[in-house]
Amino acid sequence: MKKIFVIVAAAMLLMVSAEGVSAQTTKEEFASRYAMLAGKLGYDGLGIETLITKWEAAFPDDVNMLIAKYNYYLTKSRYEKVEAKDQEKFMGEAPVLSLKDSTGRPVNYFREVFFEDEMYGIATAAIDKAIRLSQNDASLRFNKIEALIAYEKESPDMATASLKSLLDYNCNSHPSWTWGSEPFTDADFLGAVTDFCYVFFKIGSPASYESFRSISEKILAYYPKNEVALNNLGTYYMVAKKDYKTALKYYDKTLKIDKNNYGAAKNAIMVCRKTGNTKLEKKYLKILAQCSPDQLERDAANVRLEALK
Repeated sequence: MKKIFVIVAAAMLLMVSAEGVSAQTTKEEFASRYAMLAGKLGYDGLGIETLITKWEAAFPDDVNMLIAKYNYYLTKSRYEKVEAKDQEKFMGEAPVLSLKDSTGRPVNYFREVFFEDEMYGIATAAIDKAIRLSQNDASLRFNKIEALIAYEKESPDMATASLKSLLDYNCNSHPSWTWGSEPFTDADFLGAVTDFCYVFFKIGSPASYESFRSISEKILAYYPKNEVALNNLGTYYMVAKKDYKTALKYYDKTLKIDKNNYGAAKNAIMVCRKTGNTKLEKKYLKILAQCSPDQLERDAANVRLEALK
């Protein structure tokens, strides 16, 4: 997954040159000057707000200006703090520092990202207008969702709803997507959505696990043989619900579509080991011994098979 801020800016930076800044006030000149300043000083560098203000006054419907405005206010709104939390991980990350309180209880400190609401709202309004003016540019929509995840953190409700709506729009309206100025196929689109499923899973909170599940189910509503979504649901039931029987059901569905699906075979083995079902483990070990891309893993699967005989 391409990172936040870079996604929407990349297409614009490719479209303009940082050379030849002049006193003219064409769209191209504004974009060229912005590219030069942002490249040297960052999205919220000195002088960029003044440039965007003049650019917007001259060309209020210029998508590149709106992207620049989005980048500026989103960057300005973002700040970090180190916070103590009573948990082992936060947003899928380990603590930056672990100490013990006076009772000997461990206290973990995590780096947490916050957003100033007013500036975040200005950034959101800018990207929303850019989306209305350039409806087929998928980078704008996905970048907005990624920012929403960063904003909502462990409870990504709005991000989840936005992804579901985007799936509905894609599968019912069939837009001709682009990524900036580049073509963006249906497979690219689906790959981007499943990347977000991984983000939800990595966050690892109860709410994000439910987002992981609901987006995977939404994908299957439109793509019933999507192996990634089927595997996701197996992992949801294995990790979040400890419902190993249901987890195996989804892994078996995946393997029915692709008998050599590496992820499904490996995850099914994990389920078998958690439940102590060595008889069933042999079935999946045989698959893993054939489909693993790693020779050492294939050898280990065969050794385990011999040990179970």
